[in-house]
Amino acid sequence: MAAAAAVGGPQPPQPEVPVQGPALDKAATAAHLKAALSRPDNRAGAEELQALLERVLNAERPLAGAAGGEAAAGGGGGGPGAAEEDALEWCKCLLAGGGGYDEFCAAVRAYDPAALCGLVWTANFVAYRCRTCGISPCMSLCAECFHQGDHTGHDFNMFRSQAGGACDCGDSNVMRESGFCRRHQIKSSSNIPCVPKDLLMMSEFVLPRFIFCLIQYLREGYNEPAADVPSEKELSKVLQLLEPQISFLEDLTKMGGAMRSVLTQVLTNQQNYKDLTSGLGENTCAKKSHEKYLIALKSSGLTYPEDKLVYGMQEPSAGTSTLVVQGFAGAPGALGQVESSDEEDQDGSQGLGKRKRVKLSSGTKDQSIMDVLKHKSFLEELLFWTIKYEFPQKMVTFLLNMLPDQEYKVAFTKTFVQHYAFIMKTLKKSHESDTMSNRIVHISVQLFSNEELARQVTEECQLLDIMVTVLLYMMESCLIKSELQDEENSLHVVVNCGEALLKNNTYWPLVSDFINILSHQSVAKRFLEDHGLLVTWMNFVSFFQGMNLNKRELNEHVEFESQTYYAAFAAELEACAQPMWGLLSHCKVRETQEYTRNVVRYCLEALQDWFDAINFVDEPAPNQVTFHLPLHRYYAMFLSKAVKCQELDLDSLLPDQEMLMKLMIHPLQIQASLAEIHSNMWVRNGLQIKGQAMTYVQSHFCNSMIDPDIYLLQVCASRLDPDYFISSVFERFKVVDLLTMASQHHNTVLDVEHERSMLEGALTFLVILLSLRLHLGMSDDEILRAEMVAQLCMNDRTHSSLLDLIPENPNPKSGIIPGSYSFESVLSAVADFKAPVFEPGGSMQQGMYTPKAEVLDEEFDPVMVILRTVYRRDVQSAMDRYTAFLKQSGKFPGNPWPPYKKRTSLHPSYKGLMRLLHCKTLHIVLFTLLYKILMDHQNLSEHVLCMVLYLIELGLENSAEDDSEEEVSMGGPERCHDSWFPGCNLVSNMRHFINYVRVRVPETAPELKRDALAGTSSDGLGSLQNSGTAQVFSLVAERRKKFQEIINRSNSEAHQMSRPRTPSKWSAPGSAPQLTTAILEIKESILSLLIKLHHKLSGKQNSYYPPWFDDMEVLIQPEIPKYNHGDGITAVERILLKAAMQSRMNKRIIEEICKKVTPPVPPKKVTTAEKKTLDKEERRQKARERQQKLLAEFASRQKSFMETAMDVDSPENDIPMEIATAEPQVSEAVYDCVICGQSGPSSEDRPTGLVVLLQASSVLGQCRDNAEPKKLPITEEEQIYPWDTCAAVHDVRLSLLQRYFKDSSCLLAVSIGWEGGVYVQTCGHTLHIDCHKSYMESLRNDQVLQGFSVDKGEFTCPLCRQFANSVLPCYPGSNVENNLRQRPSNKSTQDLIKEVEELQGRPGAFPSETNLSKEMESVMKDIKNTTQKKYRDYSKTPGSPDNDFLFMYSVARTNLELELIHRGGSLCSGGASTAGKRSCLNQLFHVLALHMRLYTIDSEYNPWKKLTQLVEDMNSQPGNEEQQPEVPILYHDVTSLLLIQILMMPQPLRKEHFTCIVKVLFTLLYTQALAALSVKGSEEDRSAWKHVGTLRKNACDAEKSCDMLLSFVISELSKGRFYCEEGTQEGAAVSPIAWSPESVEKYIQAFCLPFLRISSLLQHHLFGEDLPSCQEEEEFSVLASCLGLLPTFYQAGHPFISASCLDWPVAAFDIITQWCCEIRSFTERHAEQGKVLLIQESRWKLPHLLQLPENYNTIFQYYHRKTCSVCTKVPKDPAVCLVCGTFVCLKGLCCKQQSYCECVLHSQNCGAGTGIFLLINASVIIIIRGHRFCLWGSVYLDAHGEEDRDLRRGKPLYICEERYRVLEQQWISHTFDHINKRWGPHYNGL
Repeated sequence: MAAAAAVGGPQPPQPEVPVQGPALDKAATAAHLKAALSRPDNRAGAEELQALLERVLNAERPLAGAAGGEAAAGGGGGGPGAAEEDALEWCKCLLAGGGGYDEFCAAVRAYDPAALCGLVWTANFVAYRCRTCGISPCMSLCAECFHQGDHTGHDFNMFRSQAGGACDCGDSNVMRESGFCRRHQIKSSSNIPCVPKDLLMMSEFVLPRFIFCLIQYLREGYNEPAADVPSEKELSKVLQLLEPQISFLEDLTKMGGAMRSVLTQVLTNQQNYKDLTSGLGENTCAKKSHEKYLIALKSSGLTYPEDKLVYGMQEPSAGTSTLVVQGFAGAPGALGQVESSDEEDQDGSQGLGKRKRVKLSSGTKDQSIMDVLKHKSFLEELLFWTIKYEFPQKMVTFLLNMLPDQEYKVAFTKTFVQHYAFIMKTLKKSHESDTMSNRIVHISVQLFSNEELARQVTEECQLLDIMVTVLLYMMESCLIKSELQDEENSLHVVVNCGEALLKNNTYWPLVSDFINILSHQSVAKRFLEDHGLLVTWMNFVSFFQGMNLNKRELNEHVEFESQTYYAAFAAELEACAQPMWGLLSHCKVRETQEYTRNVVRYCLEALQDWFDAINFVDEPAPNQVTFHLPLHRYYAMFLSKAVKCQELDLDSLLPDQEMLMKLMIHPLQIQASLAEIHSNMWVRNGLQIKGQAMTYVQSHFCNSMIDPDIYLLQVCASRLDPDYFISSVFERFKVVDLLTMASQHHNTVLDVEHERSMLEGALTFLVILLSLRLHLGMSDDEILRAEMVAQLCMNDRTHSSLLDLIPENPNPKSGIIPGSYSFESVLSAVADFKAPVFEPGGSMQQGMYTPKAEVLDEEFDPVMVILRTVYRRDVQSAMDRYTAFLKQSGKFPGNPWPPYKKRTSLHPSYKGLMRLLHCKTLHIVLFTLLYKILMDHQNLSEHVLCMVLYLIELGLENSAEDDSEEEVSMGGPERCHDSWFPGCNLVSNMRHFINYVRVRVPETAPELKRDALAGTSSDGLGSLQNSGTAQVFSLVAERRKKFQEIINRSNSEAHQMSRPRTPSKWSAPGSAPQLTTAILEIKESILSLLIKLHHKLSGKQNSYYPPWFDDMEVLIQPEIPKYNHGDGITAVERILLKAAMQSRMNKRIIEEICKKVTPPVPPKKVTTAEKKTLDKEERRQKARERQQKLLAEFASRQKSFMETAMDVDSPENDIPMEIATAEPQVSEAVYDCVICGQSGPSSEDRPTGLVVLLQASSVLGQCRDNAEPKKLPITEEEQIYPWDTCAAVHDVRLSLLQRYFKDSSCLLAVSIGWEGGVYVQTCGHTLHIDCHKSYMESLRNDQVLQGFSVDKGEFTCPLCRQFANSVLPCYPGSNVENNLRQRPSNKSTQDLIKEVEELQGRPGAFPSETNLSKEMESVMKDIKNTTQKKYRDYSKTPGSPDNDFLFMYSVARTNLELELIHRGGSLCSGGASTAGKRSCLNQLFHVLALHMRLYTIDSEYNPWKKLTQLVEDMNSQPGNEEQQPEVPILYHDVTSLLLIQILMMPQPLRKEHFTCIVKVLFTLLYTQALAALSVKGSEEDRSAWKHVGTLRKNACDAEKSCDMLLSFVISELSKGRFYCEEGTQEGAAVSPIAWSPESVEKYIQAFCLPFLRISSLLQHHLFGEDLPSCQEEEEFSVLASCLGLLPTFYQAGHPFISASCLDWPVAAFDIITQWCCEIRSFTERHAEQGKVLLIQESRWKLPHLLQLPENYNTIFQYYHRKTCSVCTKVPKDPAVCLVCGTFVCLKGLCCKQQSYCECVLHSQNCGAGTGIFLLINASVIIIIRGHRFCLWGSVYLDAHGEEDRDLRRGKPLYICEERYRVLEQQWISHTFDHINKRWGPHYNGL
């Protein structure tokens, strides 16, 4: 305190102001100071203010508790943070200059020229990106600006920010102005007034001190970590304490442009900084602080250049040169120190690292980039500390919030670049490198996306130098010695992919910045012009050349599969390929030729250095491969660009022959290794090697890896000697030894089982090499089309997977994205859209694109497909689709071969490539292979033949220019020239006959044994099988020799080749058997072999007939459609035709060969090899047939079983199946047990049961009386209240009854189960209950993870695998009884009523303890436990038996009501039950009845009496007043009465009793309808009706006349006070319709229909009678007659009246009087409730889920920011219930109650255990069913019919009505468990 005052000098008044003074004092002081400063001479005021600030903002006061305990105790005093708060208060007061701070803020905001939005957001924020409006691909908009702008029809998407970002709205450098939102469209500067000087005057004085204070705190708080572990906790503690200060700064930035410019001045003013921070002067605190700052600099390996010149100037001061010298001496130079402070070098790499680093320090780069930093302003030091503290979020946001200020933007960008090296070092050390990377990119992407800014910084701050150097240094720290080629002497170093730096992608922020700035043309040009930079960059790329070397394991499997290949591929793609594509995007025109030349030149130099470093001579080391050759790929891609876009001459860019030979070696090695990997030769290296082979061709990598490799090989092939190239290929693929005409050979380098696939690999590679035109002349659109067709031919694809599978048009940052215009137009040209459909199983399809027929017909290109398939099965899948297409379109019935496709013409520069097809070596190979195939040698497949023919056809299509080319001795095999070919042209070589061939064969070969016959043998075996060629042995030697020659440049001996007889040097010594020479007679030419092959393939002699015999035209026509598709035979015919077309000689020879009657092809059975393969094929075929037969048999058995199980004796058919002649011996229903397979009846001892699933359901409770579904709320106003649901209405009614009536009687008057009712469903399969128990035991012991919990009794049906959880016993019953029950008797109604009463009176004893009864009890227990207690107990006395009684008949009610809903709410459709054979109601009734009969209803309470008898004593006994009365019969729910009556009867029930009960109840129902109607009518209506009735009171049909009865009911009820006090509120509710007799009749029918429906269903289930179907309007009459209510003499002619169904058990008027009397006595006391109870609403509509809005965005925008009502936070995973609209937190711990998370809890309360939730952030629906859950899928699809789970693509989504209907259907029909397969337990955690 004192010190501060002393420094402040002699201002007497100030020190007296108490620091904790009230706000008033502060305001007064501030106002006084402001006035003082506004005077012209304001020196005094300024000094006064300084003193005050000095005292208030004093960093000596330690941050509470941060700087060690004692310091805090000694210095701090006051409560933690109190002083800081006070200081902030002071600042606010001072800024406002005495006014209110809020008013000040508002005043400053008024001057905000808001041209830019600049809103900064952090990770996980939802933002938008519009590619149509973006100039930079990194452009992003906040949701508000996006929705305020007009982006209709644009290519935009919503995304969740990974690293954070800022809104670019208003910045025309990054986006087009048309996309600006309404707020930022206004041109800014026009109407904003000038800022008054005095407004911000105080800020200019106060803020420098404030920021300095903050910096002092940061200096104080940072302690160098003692060990290597930075004390992250301490750092975050400091930051936490500084939170208010930083937030204060952040708030200032939000005040708009005026305040930002003041802040900019403060932050960048160098003088201020110097004055305050220099640490000079007598202020100890400042001194200490400055020392800490210097220590921090030093510990970061940075020097504070007191004496050096300004940063960045190349000043070779004494210091730097010594560094270099030291470096040479091997002492750790400056860099060494930096490194060691980073991490200790590993021992092994120490010397090496030094050596490599020396090269760098002594190079052109200036060391100061790495380790000199000088801070000249607050901004610079603030950034320094931001980095030191590892980019705290708050600081980052503050620094970014300032960016809309242009001046600040430039200053900050320069500062950022200045600290670039330091950022890299901090990043490498950081433990949280992921978070830190995100924060770095968050900043840099804002700075470097702006081309203007990037260009400025490049020019003024050496941005490119800095970036490249920093990257180089970064990779330096993890180099190891390369083991490629020459392990001992290799000088090459590569990055070590196992290091954290690569494994965790730590380098990506720097690389991403580099790619970002290279996307700007002006910057990229600087880079391409700067030779020094190019050299350094190639140096950097060469670190990746040959990384992650794989060595083939030959003995045992690797112990540990390294996963480093992920890191390697990612590194090559991100650090090498993407910058390359960035540079290539600027080399598009002729003017840029120079750039390409530069790159190519330095690339070749780097490659030459690389070959020298690895000591490469001519042969690659065996058994090792690296997939990473970035230098080769740079070279290839720049060559391709040069020829394609810049019209450069290819030869001017190519090196000499020797270099070309070296260049082709490694890419070729990769191609051969791919074949080896697919041939399983690398299996011992584990799965990861397959992973590498797949990644190499995978869509994101292929155009940076395999495509450039193949292109480079094509270039080499077009310039090297073709014979040399071809023989290299076969040697690399290790199949040279196989290419012999001998039937046996010994391969020295390959196991026999791999030979075939390697040969296929070699030929396939040649075909790809010769037919691929990606870089050899195709235009971009053609490439796109070819890629798309290839993908579509493999499989139908969704739009997004196509986007993903088609290699991005190369550079992802170039803005040419798939999805651009051309993508869509090509897609619509080649494919048809298949809208998403449903499969019956319920699995949901996405919208798919499928290739058009003409595309499959003309454009299917097997070569492209093979090149692009990651899995080999995709090639097969493409062929299968092609085959199916040909069959369908009738073009070809059999198994076609891959079609031959015409190619785009070659670019002239690459014409040389076709020489490969016209070289003798290839012709020899083709001849040999054709011969071997014809002779059935082993190891040759159809695939080989296919490729051989493909190559011949390619050769014919691309025939050499001069046809007459005669024999050239160059490269021709020595001596017997006639044994091989005369020239190099395939067309003429095809007809050349080869007579004898000399071969080397093992001594055991059959050729030698038959030597005597060789010349003469006519049995066809010897002469044809003896074959061979020593020829190809010499190929290897020839190739080697050629290589030596070129290297030695000694061309003198080029033509005299000698053929070495020894096996090549690579064969394992001693393994080869003795070889001898044999001479074989061949006498074939390629043409004759082809014709014989035709015979062989077609299996007929002389099958080939030249087509031109019939029609000379074929020789002239260019294309003959019939040859386009077909198998091998077609291919041979096509080739022969082409050969004949090209040369008359060939035509003649073909004719000659055909005229000779060909000698028989070697008889099939002789050749053992063939026999073997044939047998194998036949065996396979037979096995396949057997399997088919078995499957078919099994299927039919299962089918017949299903039919029997569900048809003949499905449980409820204890009733006869239309057996009119009911033979008595058909006694009992027979069941099949699906476990033991036995059939038999269900007995007491061994009961059979139905497999059932019991589930609690609240679907019924969701019915409303309105057919329109409710909408999902999407604004605060729309809320859904459940008071009008069926469940709520029933609840209210029950509680009302319980208020006024006797409890036990109430519980008989209603049904429950609208919520939490138990629904029983079955798959219809039966099993013995003892079998089921043992099945459950076995499931319990089964350790496999099931999707269900066996302990809860869950299982799947053993036959159909449907989910179930209980077994419902089948009641042993015989069918004969049924018949008796159904015979109509002619008893009178009165007799029947008596019988019913007697039967109900018999107490139902529980049957004796049999197995059956035990099962019945246990299943009843299951049913009870299915639902929660609250849905069972409604009685006021807990545990009363009435509860159980109510629950049991309600279960029956629930199941009947649900079935009614499944039928669509009415029975018009008739027929058997929709669940048909699957119904289990009959069994359920038995179980319920058995249990209900244990309870008797006292006979005087039995409603049956009240219904059928007149009670004498009308008045209730006076003694009963205090007791609550019983529920009046008119208040009873008639359907419940029906179920009670029926379940109280002994089972099985007789039909006549059933009908009797229905008739009696109908009279009650009718009366209820009349009473309800009378209440609904108005007073006038009532008097009118009353009058009508009295006129006809005594007519004979009075009891069946609606008018009469109605008038009687009215008169009876009006005796009491029932209709009084009507007046106001009732009158309002009355419908103003005139009650005509028709409308009365309509009302009554509607009132009674629900009861009739339920009764009919019940009758259908109990007695198996089919329901008649009918029109909607006749439903009542049809059901009435079906139930036997309609008298038989009823004529159809009259209009139907419901009253005619009445059949009163006693005099109607008397019983009505009795019923009304009960009500009267009640309404005298409670008139209002009496009326309410009388009107029962029974017309419920079908239940629906909520109606969803069309566009998903409406839901998302409202809910993803909505706060949870329980915890008032915005949930991380918000969800909304689709049944009731409740908003819940998924997995939110905040809303957990007793270990249940909110969704699970809600699913129990809302759906009794079933919940349907829409996850807002994922757009998917999740189903909770009990203790399990599953992801159902999404009902929102994008424009291409695809889901977007987790909103990853962020495209607009629209509701798919079909899907939503399916979801609703599954909910209503309770089939979630059966249809959705992937269930898992949720452990109450959702």
